[in-house]
Amino acid sequence: MAGFRANGLITLTTDFGWREPFVGIMKGVMLSRAPDLRFVDMAHEVSAFQPIEAGFWMSRAVRYFSPGTLHVAVIDPGVGTPRDLVIALSAQQAILAPDNGLLAPLAARGHVDQVIRVNMTRLVQYGVSDISATFHGRDVFAPLAAELAAGRCDPADLGDEVTTLNMSGWPQTIPRADGGVEGVIVAIDRFGNLISNIESGAVMALDHPTVYVAGLSLPLKRTYGEGQAGEYLGLINSFDVLEVARARGSAAQGLSLGLGTHISAVPGGSAAQFRRS
Repeated sequence: MAGFRANGLITLTTDFGWREPFVGIMKGVMLSRAPDLRFVDMAHEVSAFQPIEAGFWMSRAVRYFSPGTLHVAVIDPGVGTPRDLVIALSAQQAILAPDNGLLAPLAARGHVDQVIRVNMTRLVQYGVSDISATFHGRDVFAPLAAELAAGRCDPADLGDEVTTLNMSGWPQTIPRADGGVEGVIVAIDRFGNLISNIESGAVMALDHPTVYVAGLSLPLKRTYGEGQAGEYLGLINSFDVLEVARARGSAAQGLSLGLGTHISAVPGGSAAQFRRS
């Protein structure tokens, strides 16, 4: 199946947080089935009910894992509804997730090799039958992940191949008449950096790129330390996309901006730096 051979490693990405026992319960279910499994907690504090934000992080993280890794992503506001579960194959790794747009960022980059839609009627043969309407992470994702990661189950055993994914919610960048590009904020990290869907190549192709967001014109800097405390700046971050940051502060808080905010990179001269208290 697209070269996927399980290596026993599972990464977990959820919006469950750490206060309640949801993540621990999922691990308990998996370990009860396969005690030798290994886990990496990728992220559990992504914004609640935001599969696109989680999908952005997933699309940038998978490259750092070895073939045979299984990624489990449970950001699932449609839990208990007829929404599909899918297994996407990417570079000999597998991602188990709801088909709710979470995999759209990865697919948009051309990094999805194959998709299997999970046939829920096949789950009983893997001991999955008593399914809560509100906690599929425990009752569906965890047992399937254990079987897949332990090598007792192949993705093809769980359903049929499909050629489409739910791409809803993932915004496309738009060329501007001035030669620039317009996108949106798709993720916000714990430092308050506003992370866009505009790839570095589109920005660096511009002559003296300038960043526009919320009525501000910001310079493009190389790193956070090039700004004075409190100043806003644009930069290409470590995930190769454009973001807006605030030197030693939170751009999201200072500008009162959130997910879905429009942002542009345009050609131009040096821009004035902006500071807000």
